Amino acid sequence: MGQIIERLNQAGLGQLVDGTHLERVLPGEEVEPLPDGTARIITPVADRVKPPCRHFKSCGGCAMQHASEDFVAAWKTKIVERAMTARDLPFPFRTMRTSPAQSRRRARLSGRRTKKGAMVGFHAKASDALIDIPDCQLLLPAICAGFPALEALTVVAASRKSEVNLTVTDSLGGLDVMVETDRELTGQLRIELAALAEAHDLARLAWNDEVVVTRKSPDQEFGNTRVAPPAGAFLQATREGEKSLVSAVLETASGAKRCVDLFSGAGTITLALAQMAEVHAVESSSDMLEALDRGWRHAKGLKTVTTETRDLYRRPLEPDELNRFDLAVLDPPRAGADAQIATLCASKVRDVAMVSCNPVTFSRDAAALIAAGFTLNWIDIVDQFRWSPHVELVGSFTRS
Repeated sequence: MGQIIERLNQAGLGQLVDGTHLERVLPGEEVEPLPDGTARIITPVADRVKPPCRHFKSCGGCAMQHASEDFVAAWKTKIVERAMTARDLPFPFRTMRTSPAQSRRRARLSGRRTKKGAMVGFHAKASDALIDIPDCQLLLPAICAGFPALEALTVVAASRKSEVNLTVTDSLGGLDVMVETDRELTGQLRIELAALAEAHDLARLAWNDEVVVTRKSPDQEFGNTRVAPPAGAFLQATREGEKSLVSAVLETASGAKRCVDLFSGAGTITLALAQMAEVHAVESSSDMLEALDRGWRHAKGLKTVTTETRDLYRRPLEPDELNRFDLAVLDPPRAGADAQIATLCASKVRDVAMVSCNPVTFSRDAAALIAAGFTLNWIDIVDQFRWSPHVELVGSFTRS
């Protein structure tokens, strides 16, 4: 006699009536729980599909390949809706955009030496086991094609017992790779790494925090501007997801003349905004702001962009500093931006566009804005972490 899956939690795990959680199941399915936390499916539901990737059962990189796209979209929308309604907030949902398969332009992989050379991949779920993923359906083909380079770097960087981390980004100049390892960078190793980068046509190679070689500029295109972010810097996961988030922000910015971009990073939103308005970019990383500024200075046809290095958690912009702006854009980390939101509420800023990767902190910050007299016009959901439980959103607010 099987048991019925009642619902999925926010991590994508199915829940039985006794509270047991199981992987890779869907609500309404009759299942037989297995000791390893998976289940034998007795009666599947119509939303169950064949996983498109042959590595899905063993790899921990994806959680939801067994569900239809319509189901995943509805489930992620419900996650955001629950976060909003839990605070008695409106949920003016407008649209959802999902990035296509094989579109992830940045990944943090692990590498381990083997008897025959090296293996590069993702770990199995909640395990130290490393899974080889030659046919990954998540990553851009250009990243998968670069696995021989990552394996060669692993042979150099890893000991027999230790793993290394490899952050690889697809750039306009080619692959941009940062190796995190305990091995010391020596003069001889620099020569060896330079030769390896040349042999595998890498754009840039960094060893921990130090750039060893830059053969081609590892540019990203923000708006109509080329920017070379620092090695390993934050970047939106897919170009399609970035485009969706930026276009939503630009819609809110229509008519603005002076904007402030808070948590600006290397200029993903700043440089798109600068096509229509003056922008002040604020970010805690001086390296990212230097990259943004270089990109702006080499671009043509943009409005004035200024930058400020500042920790917005410890020292948010105060109301008198914010009052000269028509629009405030926020794209904070998962913790949200409660300190900065408090000063925004006390300012005279008319419009706010808030990007978030955490519906819970988004709803908290949205509640503060609404209590201060802002109206939430709409919410767009962006799923650029395809087949994962992660969800991103952007909300448009106008002061009443």
